[in-house]
Amino acid sequence: MKRGLFITFEGADGCGKTTQLKLLAEDLMMRGYDVVITREPGAKGLGEKIREILLNYDGDVSDRCESFLFLADRAQHIDMIVNPAVETGKIVLCDRHTDSSVAYQGYGRGLPVERIKMLNELAVNGRHPDLTIVFDIDVETSMSRVGDEKDRLESAGMEFFNRVRNGYLEIAKQEPQRVKVLNAAKSIDEIQKDVKKLVENLLLI
Repeated sequence: MKRGLFITFEGADGCGKTTQLKLLAEDLMMRGYDVVITREPGAKGLGEKIREILLNYDGDVSDRCESFLFLADRAQHIDMIVNPAVETGKIVLCDRHTDSSVAYQGYGRGLPVERIKMLNELAVNGRHPDLTIVFDIDVETSMSRVGDEKDRLESAGMEFFNRVRNGYLEIAKQEPQRVKVLNAAKSIDEIQKDVKKLVENLLLI
């Protein structure tokens, strides 16, 4: 049985992470790896219901409530999808994970970062990514890529997303072994090569 892996893709909306996740999945599957594509929030099942609330609820949502909804989704996701896949040798590629909560609810919303990290630990129950790739891009470009139709989180504004971006960079500075930052302003092909190089190093371990 091949070694299972858990790889997460992070960054602001419009950074290109979802495109790169799909390209990597195609490449790995062509090479014979068993790949699971998933996301947070909104993995198959209960997560889809939680995602609908988080992104489209049209009433007020407190910052703490938002954080706990993400954590509930995460706990379900780890237990029902990620752990079973990794433990049977699959490679799990996940669009957003714990670092999104730290960057968005912590650095972005201003909730205590250390407390969010502690709650993340409770939600993941010991399962951490083998690799996290942060796709870094300036806020103006990322917001222009999202377009005019924005969900509740995408509508938070420029200052918020600057704090989120800086949060991601701080996370990478604190955990350089796990978190790798790529320049998302490059072309799709150039970024794809950078992603493949990072993952190839992991597959050789």
